Amino acid sequence: MRAFEAAARHGHFGRAAEELNLDPTAISHQVRKLEALLEVALFERRPLRLTDAGERLYPDLKEALDRMANAVHAVQQAKVRPVVVSMTMAFAAEWFTPRLRELRAITDVPIDVHADNAPADLQTGAVDIAIRSQRNADRDGIWYKLFDDKLIAVASPSFLERHGPIETTEAILRVPVVDYRWSSPSRRSLGWNSWLRAAGIDAGDMSVASSFTEESHAIQAAVSGVGAALLSSHLVEARLQNGELVRIGNHAIPAPAFWAVRGNSMHREADLETVVTAIRRLALGRE
Repeated sequence: MRAFEAAARHGHFGRAAEELNLDPTAISHQVRKLEALLEVALFERRPLRLTDAGERLYPDLKEALDRMANAVHAVQQAKVRPVVVSMTMAFAAEWFTPRLRELRAITDVPIDVHADNAPADLQTGAVDIAIRSQRNADRDGIWYKLFDDKLIAVASPSFLERHGPIETTEAILRVPVVDYRWSSPSRRSLGWNSWLRAAGIDAGDMSVASSFTEESHAIQAAVSGVGAALLSSHLVEARLQNGELVRIGNHAIPAPAFWAVRGNSMHREADLETVVTAIRRLALGRE
């Protein structure tokens, strides 16, 4: 029946054979077997065209075969559990989600995003891959470095219009700042004090406009003009490119790298390797 449907759709045994990866003779033989079974001619051979009986059979048969193919595909898709990737809420909003469509296109693997600032437990099986920020890889799991990071000072154009240009690192002391309290143990020592100290400047009494416990809120506050903010260069990359934020000076301090890590289990190893490789490809392409 597939041979008949393909030959009727193409109007040609040769092209039907190419589609089904068969020899044209095999297509002709299968069509003749169907004609013998139905006891009616379905094609006129010279030139090749459907008979009245073939015209009646083709649309109904095509619809039935399409429905069957769709049903099989639906069953197969239902059996494929998405790969669950865990990350902080800020990383999900600012880096991962804007690249999710491209990631899906590269991998052809369904991906669910688990955004939570608490480290995911890869041993439970609820999360397949975790994006983590820390200095070095741990012993547990299989680790893939995505990119190094640094903290830079940024502000919105409207903020700079109100407070004037900030031309030196020390000038940050005269303007309101947004403070973010890092939840990651590897980043808790980082902040305005360490940024100024690395430049040889005493922080003194900074004017803190607002303080946040969620990084994405600190980013949004900076975009809204609440104050200057010290943020991950990778997480504000797009906002710098589109002009929502402006970098203040060239001073920066190193921050822990971003890593992708998966468990040691061999379960779904091919899918996980495909997704991690694609994430690294996107990361390295934008470093």
